[in-house]
Amino acid sequence: MITKINMGLSLLFLGALYFSNATALTSNSNYIAITEPQQQTPLQKSIARGKDIYTDFCIQCHMATGKGNGTTFPPLDGSDWLKNKRTQSIHAVKYGQKGEITVNAKKYNGIMPPAGLSDEEVADVMNYIMNSWSNKTKKMVTIKEVTSVKP
Repeated sequence: MITKINMGLSLLFLGALYFSNATALTSNSNYIAITEPQQQTPLQKSIARGKDIYTDFCIQCHMATGKGNGTTFPPLDGSDWLKNKRTQSIHAVKYGQKGEITVNAKKYNGIMPPAGLSDEEVADVMNYIMNSWSNKTKKMVTIKEVTSVKP
């Protein structure tokens, strides 16, 4: 009988402790408020998918920093070519790139083979690189835009 009373009092005490701290969860800065995750925009979803594609296909040459290697592989971070030649950039990701290009006043003459990506994957990786590092663009690359780029 005493054990049941002790158990009941313990539960009552724990319940009171829980409810007294429930208001602290929202008002005390020592606690982390748990909120519902916010809905991602289509661009944010595309960027997240593009990051995985970049990691699988692009990071080996253009590096995690997007700065390339300075000799053979051009930078993507802060790239004037990427920013000013949107269609050519999509074409390069979709079909590969060979021949001389100038990026940030430096000439590059390497070969980037086609990665065999779908139009959606091309759009996603373009959205990732165009919104990573120091690159920021509000205009989303769409599947329709990628589809319209021909060889």
